[in-house]
Amino acid sequence: MLACFLALLSAIATAEFYAMALPERKMEQWQAALAGAALIFAPFAGRERVILSVIGLLFIIFSLLFLFRIRAVETAAQEVAFALLAFIYIPFLLMHLVLLRQTPFGVQWLFVIMLIVMTNDSAAYYTGTTFGKRRLYPLVSPKKSVEGAIGGLLGSLGGTMIAKFTFFPQLTFTDAIITALFIGMVGQIGDLFESLLKRSFGVKDSGRLIPGHGGVLDRMDSILFAAPVTYYYVLFFFKG
Repeated sequence: MLACFLALLSAIATAEFYAMALPERKMEQWQAALAGAALIFAPFAGRERVILSVIGLLFIIFSLLFLFRIRAVETAAQEVAFALLAFIYIPFLLMHLVLLRQTPFGVQWLFVIMLIVMTNDSAAYYTGTTFGKRRLYPLVSPKKSVEGAIGGLLGSLGGTMIAKFTFFPQLTFTDAIITALFIGMVGQIGDLFESLLKRSFGVKDSGRLIPGHGGVLDRMDSILFAAPVTYYYVLFFFKG
């Protein structure tokens, strides 16, 4: 069920990325969306080399597609780079949520990610609106402030503490603090990275699917970066 839902999100977000980066590539847009959705299911093969093989195969297939569907030689390399970035940025990163679900306490960790991202976003917004004076990174995101970023991390800490004292008692105080600060920070970087892409492509939102909130990619930007970081933290550091 989770993988099917993530595959749908991956397909939509990949299509949104293509619409921003390669708006003339309509055929490749939906081919990439379907391929990205399929990549979400790679972890069920049970072996890391299968995942790497699938990524390598997608690289070759889409390199050939762009090789034999050249629109302009001068921009061909840039188009290929954007096409391959879409796979790494969206389905590959999102796939780590499936890997995370397969770990002990995987369901709890999925909820922890959601809590960290949501409390971070909410606290950053209200803190930045109330106290924000110093711009965090005006070149990429003019509205975000240093005060908002700090408030967001404190919000993430509150989120992990909620998890510890409700549905995830196996989470130690050390785990709660480290994941709140580190994953919260990585989530903020993910938000900034998507802002960088949008400003580079000259768009305000990745799409219009969610009225008043932009596209699916706009809603997922923090989670995309948080997912692999959380998975590798659980894999190498969490004792349970």
